[in-house]
Amino acid sequence: MPMKLLLSEDVKDLGYAGDVVTVANGYGRNYLLPRKLAVEVTPANLKQIENAKKLRHARELERIKDFKMLAEKIAAVDITLNERVSENDVLYGSVQVKELVDALTKEGIVLESSMVRLDEPIKTIGVHRIPVRLHPEVETEFKVWVVGIKEHGAVE
Repeated sequence: MPMKLLLSEDVKDLGYAGDVVTVANGYGRNYLLPRKLAVEVTPANLKQIENAKKLRHARELERIKDFKMLAEKIAAVDITLNERVSENDVLYGSVQVKELVDALTKEGIVLESSMVRLDEPIKTIGVHRIPVRLHPEVETEFKVWVVGIKEHGAVE
């Protein structure tokens, strides 16, 4: 016999915290309830989950505000990378996400590698715009100047 439960945490392939779900009796009693992933549907539990939702929403708005401030800081940054090039101004290697993240860290901006949206490594000298996704609602970009250095040390 199915039972109705109120999810207290997000459960993959079932629902999000605050959702009322109908699950098999065994799944509810043997998995969701003992792990405190769900509680019985009562007026008190509904009110408690609603309050938790409001708090979570307020925290999320604060995070978005912080990410927007960080996005402005990132957009104002220009990074210059000196890379070795051949006689034909072709990079010996390529500029990877890790190098970009390290360069931003030196500028005082700490990002996770997954936030930098580099479709493919940079293999040419010049100016490149690098997109950054801090949050599903906050995106920005920064400029990278890739400067070639010939083997004898002259900058191109």
